[in-house]
Amino acid sequence: MLKNLKLAPKFTLFLSLVFIGAIILSGVTLSKVTEHRAEREVSYNANLLMKTMNSVRSYTSNEVSPLLTPQLDTQPKFLPQVIASYAAKRVFEAISDQEEYEGYLYKDAVLNPTNLNDKTDEFEAELVKRFQQDSTLKELSGFIDRAGNQVFYITRPLVIKEPSCLRCHSTPAAAPKSLLATYGSKNGFGWQLNEPIGVQAIYVPSEEVFSIARQLASLVIGIFIAIFAIVIVLINFLLKRNVIEPIRPMARLAQKISNDELSSDQTTEPDLENLGKVAKNSDELGHLARIFQQMANAIYARKQNFTQQLEELSIKSEELNSHASAKTSKIAYLKALQKKAKTIRMRDEG
Repeated sequence: MLKNLKLAPKFTLFLSLVFIGAIILSGVTLSKVTEHRAEREVSYNANLLMKTMNSVRSYTSNEVSPLLTPQLDTQPKFLPQVIASYAAKRVFEAISDQEEYEGYLYKDAVLNPTNLNDKTDEFEAELVKRFQQDSTLKELSGFIDRAGNQVFYITRPLVIKEPSCLRCHSTPAAAPKSLLATYGSKNGFGWQLNEPIGVQAIYVPSEEVFSIARQLASLVIGIFIAIFAIVIVLINFLLKRNVIEPIRPMARLAQKISNDELSSDQTTEPDLENLGKVAKNSDELGHLARIFQQMANAIYARKQNFTQQLEELSIKSEELNSHASAKTSKIAYLKALQKKAKTIRMRDEG
């Protein structure tokens, strides 16, 4: 089928195939690049928030807790401000109230928490188990579907490293009365030093980031498509003007030469005139046109010489025929005279 196509459609088809292949390849590559960039952006935001929360926890443990801990035995109600986790959650709530952090979630998820709001879900409990099984594991992150939305999570193990923390979480007997009065004696006890009791988790919505990345990829691919389409149209235009149009008079002239259909008058041959225009170019087609022009001129010269020779032969033939006719007439006349003389002679003798 391709053999039956002309040069322009064949070239357009080839460019279209290259164009489609390039679009597919660039689309896949661009999609991966934008997705990777989106992942890096989400991961960066999550790590930044994790560092912020750890800074808050550190400040609370080092600066606030020492001031409030003595009041735990004197206050009738437990002071949650003494807990680093509480301070981190309160700060994060203030951050998540801002529009750009809407949907972000921070959670100190514990297997056996004092406040049941901090209890691990099934996914978080599995992460705690992995941290317990591998003490060298410092962080887990990835993407999960949470409440129908794709989110990026980053988790680190919550490990009791300070013996002072066990006062509230070893046994109910050792716990401050205000803690028992507020949360009861059933939950949040039995924790061990240097053992992961939960995970510090941050969940970052990623659907919007990936949506923006996909829109960017679509926009860039759209620009590529427009550029390729313009390039194809431009190349086809230049191909037709600079290659196909100059070749056409050569092809027609070659066909006429092959079929011996050249006009007798060189000045009335339109293809030869068009060939002269192409021959003025200094490129390869111009060189080819000049060769065709020389060949056509040579053929015309031979044809004219042949025609002239035919005319000369025709004239000579007519002259010869005329001489032969005159000679024949003269011979006939002489024969008639001889016959007449013979008749007269025979009559006189008789």
